Amino acid sequence: MIISILKPLQDTMHSVSGGLLMPTIAVLLLMLAFTVVEIGGLITEIIFERRKVHINVPRMINAFQDKTPEEILGDIDQSGLFRRQKAALRELIDNRTLPVISLQAIARRLLAQEELHYAKITSRTDLIARVGPMFGLMATLIPLGPGLIAMGQGDTKTLADSLLTAFDATVAGLAAAAICFGISRLRRRWYEDYMSSLEALMESLLEVFARERGIKE
Repeated sequence: MIISILKPLQDTMHSVSGGLLMPTIAVLLLMLAFTVVEIGGLITEIIFERRKVHINVPRMINAFQDKTPEEILGDIDQSGLFRRQKAALRELIDNRTLPVISLQAIARRLLAQEELHYAKITSRTDLIARVGPMFGLMATLIPLGPGLIAMGQGDTKTLADSLLTAFDATVAGLAAAAICFGISRLRRRWYEDYMSSLEALMESLLEVFARERGIKE
């Protein structure tokens, strides 16, 4: 009785798992293609962005002292900061006449926006690093069922094809996950340095504006 009930359930589960093989392989191929794109993006970032960054934050902070906002803005525009960093500092300078509390709120909002921007970039590769092994494992286990059946029937060709698909899926999933994990770690280290520099420069600007406001008063 129990066997007669389990048989349709087992057949349904086998059909579902077998039907998931092609979508899983397609997802793995998409992840590999995405990984190649991210490698290209990383190389582009190294060549066209990081190579141009030559900034001494303490020197810039010292340069801000005893300068007018217009002079500070000129120093920022001529510095090696990124375009996004320059835009954030420029917005803070443009709103320097606001009350201290409001100016600090704007600085926090600008920092939060930059942090969110960089988090979105790293979240893509973080996702592949997490789900890559899962899809690789799925595409590894699904062909093993027909392979074991073929082995019991002496069909070595079907067994070999199933094992080959399983091994290829494992390699693809782990390769995509490992590469994306390395990209995420590298970018996260860069972006933490960017955020640290931007936060230090903003705090310096807030101090300069507060001192200038105190002198005027």
